[in-house]
Amino acid sequence: MAARLIFLGRLEDAAGASEREVACGPLAEILATLDPALAVQLLGERVRLALNGVLLAEAGGVVLADDDELAFLPPVSGG
Repeated sequence: MAARLIFLGRLEDAAGASEREVACGPLAEILATLDPALAVQLLGERVRLALNGVLLAEAGGVVLADDDELAFLPPVSGG
């Protein structure tokens, strides 16, 4: 069983790829398997999360199941 993490914008650069397949389970445990510097960026206060296309209010309590897709959306700037 596997889920996917999707990294957008500057987070893709930090992760070194646009996505990563991970084992299912609690988000906290999944993030613990990543590079600590990346995990800190992913949990930044301005980074939004979308689980299967639905924006989440907060990351607490997220548990990924088989075929789930969790996208990390950094703040957008520009004009």
